[in-house]
Amino acid sequence: MTGALLLAGQQQATAGVNLVKNPGFETAGTDHTGMPSCWSRSGWGDNDVAFTTTDDARTGAKAMKVELTRRVDGDRKALVTESAACAPAVAADRQYDLSLWYKSTTPDTALTLFRHDTTAGWQYWTDLKTLDLAPAYSRVKVRTPAVPPGTDRIAWGVSVFGTGSVTTDDYAMEEVAAPPPQPRCTGTAEQCAKGSWQVLATKNPVRSMHSVVLHGGTSQAAGPGGGKVLLIAGSGNDPARFAAGTFTSAVYDPADGSFRTIPTPADMFCSGHVQLADGRVLVMSGTKGYPSADGSLGYQGLKDSYTFDPATETYTRTNDMADGHWYPSATILGNGDVISFGGLKQDSTGNVTAERFSAAENRWLPIHQVNQTWSYWGLYPSMILMQDGRLFYSGSHTFGNGTPGTGASIYDYQANTVTDVPGLRKKDERDESASVLLPPAQDQRVLTIGGGNNESNPVANRLTDIIDLKQPSPAYTAGPPIPQGQVDQGQGRRPQTGDEGKMYASAVLLPDGKVLETGGALHDRADPVFEASMFDPATDTYQPGMAADPVPRGYHSSAFLLPDGRVMAVGDNPGNGSYNHDVSVYTPPYLYRGPRPEITSLIDSRWTYGDTQRITVDRPIAKAELIRPAAVTHSSDSNQRFVDLPLSVVDGSTVDLNVTQNPHLAPPGWYMLFAVDAHGVPSVAEWVHLGGPAAMAAEAEESAHVHDFAGKLAAKPKKALKKRDSAPVSPTVAGCDRHYGTAGVCVPTAFPMQVRPTTAARCEWLADHDYGRLRVNGGDDPLRLDPDRDGTACGKGDLRASR
Repeated sequence: MTGALLLAGQQQATAGVNLVKNPGFETAGTDHTGMPSCWSRSGWGDNDVAFTTTDDARTGAKAMKVELTRRVDGDRKALVTESAACAPAVAADRQYDLSLWYKSTTPDTALTLFRHDTTAGWQYWTDLKTLDLAPAYSRVKVRTPAVPPGTDRIAWGVSVFGTGSVTTDDYAMEEVAAPPPQPRCTGTAEQCAKGSWQVLATKNPVRSMHSVVLHGGTSQAAGPGGGKVLLIAGSGNDPARFAAGTFTSAVYDPADGSFRTIPTPADMFCSGHVQLADGRVLVMSGTKGYPSADGSLGYQGLKDSYTFDPATETYTRTNDMADGHWYPSATILGNGDVISFGGLKQDSTGNVTAERFSAAENRWLPIHQVNQTWSYWGLYPSMILMQDGRLFYSGSHTFGNGTPGTGASIYDYQANTVTDVPGLRKKDERDESASVLLPPAQDQRVLTIGGGNNESNPVANRLTDIIDLKQPSPAYTAGPPIPQGQVDQGQGRRPQTGDEGKMYASAVLLPDGKVLETGGALHDRADPVFEASMFDPATDTYQPGMAADPVPRGYHSSAFLLPDGRVMAVGDNPGNGSYNHDVSVYTPPYLYRGPRPEITSLIDSRWTYGDTQRITVDRPIAKAELIRPAAVTHSSDSNQRFVDLPLSVVDGSTVDLNVTQNPHLAPPGWYMLFAVDAHGVPSVAEWVHLGGPAAMAAEAEESAHVHDFAGKLAAKPKKALKKRDSAPVSPTVAGCDRHYGTAGVCVPTAFPMQVRPTTAARCEWLADHDYGRLRVNGGDDPLRLDPDRDGTACGKGDLRASR
């Protein structure tokens, strides 16, 4: 489930041992299909196909020809028969070299791999390479990814997914020698096992809630790893700054550790953001107004929209959105357009319109040009692009309950339908959970972790749910519980117990293919959890006890991958209105495993879908990948993805990278290219731009996938809604009682469940969490924090009066 390797050198296979049975189709089969022994017809979709055992062989007397004469969708292939008698046996964590000879009349072919899981049975694994058009016999040699645990056999063949033919012969499969021993640790034993955190001497100069990693060209041009970080604050959840029109952003430069404050034209607090295909950052909506003191009006969303140019470090206004979207989603599509859902309108009601930014026209389209379901998706709904252009709503969101139904669904823009998928546990306790498309993106699996509910304020949960979107009818299944750490509830740290988990966690894709889970809090805007772990998608297990960030990272925090392979964390904005300006950086264990591989040259930093791109490296590598730079807020970065690149090794230092043809797997834009050795040690990233011609961008609207998946959903699409202006949303959706303090302070409408509903208990909790003096707004005192009616909550007189 990691990168595949097309091999010409490096670790050698066991010479002379071919694990493929009937590799040249010379032995006839005995069943009714007419296929050679140990070979089967395979594929799906609406197409016309002919399988022919032909005498047009490279060696021997026979070869196999697969020809499509008509295709609407799907693919066809001659596949090694999926049986114990025919499919080669494999061992977990080992790799195998696959080779064959072929000639073709269509470029629409790919070497496709299936695996047999001892529990789940046969399943699609991955496409290793798109084959070049070949009028005469040509050889292709491919190294598989490391075999996942629980896999005992594999089958493979050449998929044809365009009209034309491919003729194949002389298949071979050889086991690769074991990798070299683990390198010696270069740090302390604890650093090598857990990694380490460093709190930087320089502090974040702004109260940022939004973090966007900016492309920096190649590392040679922009220092180590390139890539600055845009930190957006706007008013920074501070009503005084809002009233004064003081809106800020900052750019962090990892080359020298400096921050530069950027003029910011509008209040981008609680906006949405995403990198466009050209590298600019699209920033949409923000805060038009804070909640009224009497609680009758909630947050109001801006309809303003801007782009940020990394080259000039300036904002430029675009046309406006149709209305406000305070807390919107922002997902880039395969053609470079951006689609946005949810959030609050200018009048503080729920926005039910989908809005689409056209990459070709550089503007937001009028609503009548955008397909509408009139659905209210909530605040910061996690909308992840699937490999066929549909969107998966994972169930992660901010504030309150999940969406009606199962809390997770598949949205089809072309069909204009929303269909629920089952299995998400406690869907109404996924407020500020984190969802991420697991590495590699080709596997189409999503991990959702933790969460709570600001309306009822339970203890945050430990739930991990995983969904495989390749299945005909995907459903979440339970994963392992989030490991526990220490929690500080205002009286010092203590170990977590029972079902105590976290909300506000960050999930960061790392170049070794694992996911760092870090930060979080036990309750709404309170009680930081100090814990970090590594989730391994190959085994669906956590490695607990990683080094924990020493800085609290709860509400309005974020963590993200830097181009040098480290992870940066910023922000924490608890309910008392304070903000933590400390910046911390995590060095993962893989950076304590000796020298790093180095990408010594990159011939071309502008890549096209389906390309083969050449790099040179200073020593052997095991895989390479593209990782999309972060654009994260409120535990949400729906565009984060890790895309495998199969490698063709020309010699010991020259490697050709085979780029996916599918823009839905890797939407256009700038990516960090990492080269990784057999022990998971990554290079410093190079920046490459992935894109395609206009025709390819248009085709991205159609189904670009080869393999059928999520095509037989158990549920029927939800009943279409009638056109409407908005959805009702409570003015207290943020979970703050505005009768107390300013709009930047959040006295919870629902205190944690262990806090007794008395003046003394509530005031003690507020004191433990450093709320300070709170004025009472107006004459109402719904939480009974001012029984002596002097206009100040939790004063000495209030505590005496409550006895």
